[in-house]
Parts: sequence; C-alpha cells; structure tokens
Amino acid sequence: MPCPCQELLRSHGLLETEYSTSSQDRRQRQERTSHRRQLHQMKRAHERQESGRRKVLKLEEAEGGGSGSSDQGEEEGEAGRRKDRDATASGKHVDIQDVKFQLRHSVHELQGAASASQDLSRRQQALLKLVLCRGLYPQLALPDEHNATRKDSEQVFHTRSKQGVLIHPTSVFASDPEVLHIPEHDSKEQGSEKGQTSKHQMLAFVTLLETNKPYITNCVRMPALQGLLLVGNSVDCNADCTRVVVDGWLELVISDGEAALGALSMALTLRQDWERLLQAQLGRAAGGAGVLGVPRRDLEKLSDNLVRFLLYNEISYSLRRLTALESQNLYVGPQAQEGLPEALGLNPLFPSAEAHPDPIKGGLRVTSFFTYNCLTDSKDLYSECLRTFWSCPHCDLYMPLTPLERMQHQATCRPAGEEQPEKGESESASNTAGSSSSGLARLYHCDVCDKDLTLTSTEILKHKRQHQ
Repeated sequence: MPCPCQELLRSHGLLETEYSTSSQDRRQRQERTSHRRQLHQMKRAHERQESGRRKVLKLEEAEGGGSGSSDQGEEEGEAGRRKDRDATASGKHVDIQDVKFQLRHSVHELQGAASASQDLSRRQQALLKLVLCRGLYPQLALPDEHNATRKDSEQVFHTRSKQGVLIHPTSVFASDPEVLHIPEHDSKEQGSEKGQTSKHQMLAFVTLLETNKPYITNCVRMPALQGLLLVGNSVDCNADCTRVVVDGWLELVISDGEAALGALSMALTLRQDWERLLQAQLGRAAGGAGVLGVPRRDLEKLSDNLVRFLLYNEISYSLRRLTALESQNLYVGPQAQEGLPEALGLNPLFPSAEAHPDPIKGGLRVTSFFTYNCLTDSKDLYSECLRTFWSCPHCDLYMPLTPLERMQHQATCRPAGEEQPEKGESESASNTAGSSSSGLARLYHCDVCDKDLTLTSTEILKHKRQHQ
C-alpha cells in the first residue's frame, strides 16, 4: 500500500500505528542512507563508463563505408567486451536496471507487503475483498451467461453503462477465466429453479479502458448476492423478498422465501452495524482524545458476522441483467397516502430512522438504500396471505408474522448467551415510537414493573420472558 494511503488511514484511526524504539529507527535510517549512497555511486560509475564507451557515427564514416571502419569497430567492440569481462571478474559489474529499481522503491517494504499478503487467511481475504468492492462501487461487471462456451480471450462482461466489455489481457482472470465460471454440477437446469446456484460472482474494477475494444482493468471478484446486498446503493424487493433488484439493473430471484428473508434481514443489520462503527471511528479521529473509541469486541463481532455472511451463506438464486424495457416498468409507482396504514410512518427494522412511503417507487422506504414491496409483481403490503407462522431459533416465539415483522424480531432478538445491544436503554425505548414499530401495538400494563407500555404482541411476549 502506498505511504500516503497508510498515513491517511492512520490519521483517522483506521490503521494501527507501528511503534519502535528510537535506537532501532536511528540504526535503520543509517542503514538505508548508506545503502542508497552506494546505489547512487554505482549509478554514477555506470553512467561514466557508458559515456566513455559511447561512439558517435560521423557522416564521412557513413559515406566511406570502407573495411577500415569496420575493422576499427570490431576492435573497439572487442576492447569493450574485454573491459566488461574484467569488470565482472573484479566484482564491479552490476545490473543497472536493478540499481534504478532499488532507488525508486524500498525493497524491504515490498518484501514485507508481499509476505503479509501471502499470510492472509481465507477470512482476511474475504474481508479485504469486501472493503475493496465497497471502495470501487458502483464499478461492477456482471459475467455474461454464455461465457462458459467462449474462448478465454472472448469472455464478455456487462457494466451498468456499457455492455460487452472484456477483461484486459494483463489481468489474472484473462489467463484463467475458469475461476469465474459456475460449475456445471452446481447450477440447476430444470424446473422453476433453472439457472439458480450459490456460486454467482461479480467483478469490481478500477478502470474502464476503451481502445479498439472496451476493457476493464484491475479486477477483484466477490460473491454476487452477499456483495450486492452489502454495498448496493439501492436495494428493492417484492412483498415476500424472493425478488430483489439492485441499483435498478441487476435482478436476483431466490425461490426459497425463508432463505431470502433471512439473508436480507442479516444484510440490513450488518450494514447498520458497519456504518455505525465506521462513523464512531471517524468521529473519534475528528474529536480527539475526548471521544471514546470503538470497542475491539464490537469490531471482532462485526468481522465474524461479515465473514459468516460472505463465506457460509449457501443460498441458491438466479442473477441477470434487466433489459431497458424491464427497467422502465420496474416499480409500482406512488400510492395514495390515505390508503396506507399509520404504521408506515414507523420503521420496523431501525427505530432510529423514519420510514415512509416512497414517492417515486412506491412501497415502503425502510432505510436510505432499502425499499420494501415496490416492485411491479408485489402483493399488497398487509395481505393476510403474507402472515405465516414462524418459530424464532433464539427464543420460544411462534406466531404468524409478516416479512417486515419477522425482520424486526430478527434484528432485536439475540441468543440467550449473547448480550443485547444497548441493554440499559431497552426499557426507556419501550415508551418511544420504536417500541410500537408495527400496526399491532397496543397499551399493555405489566404487573411486575407496574408500568404502562405500548408494545406489540411480539414485544409483550419478550417482556414477559424477561421476568421469568
């Protein structure tokens, strides 16, 4: 990583500072200075040697073209070769290109970076790719569905703004495109799940280079479903979350509604935690020593959850690029304000945000990037057919819930051995709008607490279990 990038990350507290003793720093600086002085001496000696051997062809010699000039050139060439052999024998001959490379770059730092990259575990590589993809977003490329039948040099990809781009020949994926192909035994070829697999991948790229052909350069691959849900700027879904459209041009269809709802709920929670910790870290860097830092336990927990979501989330789905006509008729459009329940003004997933009907797409805008039930094939938001019985894996809750109510419960319910976030504020938050995050909220009097609370049926059951 270049030094300016490291200094920028260290100044914001995103990269740990390496500490060393002053004596070690002084000794290392002396060694580097001495080594660079020797390299400069070698370069100057080589330049003097080359300037002494330089021969300029004169016009008279070119016109004469006699044998004498050729004999003289042969003698000088032989003398130069003898001089090189003598210099090699005395140990003074050096590779000038190697000297110039060492003057431009720090070999020690390059070796350290190379060894560090080789020691990365699978977990660290997954997190590093995710961070790179978030930084390169929205420069994403979707592999063409027929790439498996094409030659290595004809692998086609599609970006949002340009279709039919190729991978630059210098890319590692150009010489080994099989790593981007979907294994035949993993893809379903029959029935309604045709083309669904958990191995879809996308490429994040740095530059779209157009010469005689358009090329994408400096690419990194990522799992399509997990990456898009974590970095997408606009995530839209239907009523049962089995159809997801990202940024208006990528469509993901998941036949398993339970798996789709779980993946979407997990992605929303991870994005909220990621943004919260990032803002806290940046606020600490800007506020100075008086601002508390992010606890390492929270960072490790977020890393574990991200790795689990990226590597161990096996969901079969289909991925395709929407056509221009499909993009134009994608959303249901604005709905009548008086026809929507009052609960749409509340946010069932993140009580701190204000959810409201989307004035352009329709449906419910839950967060700044996620809009629920806005696609044209969507059903009624509070249709009774969407309320199905569900059992929470962390508690004893078993009752019919809508997809939004279920995502709300998954965002707040934790395993028995895990502490609830912001545990001290749970009771005070019960009296706010976040506690009545569903249209089923009603007044409930707790005999144990001797308080009147406005809770939903789900929250009443959870409150009762706290006193058992």
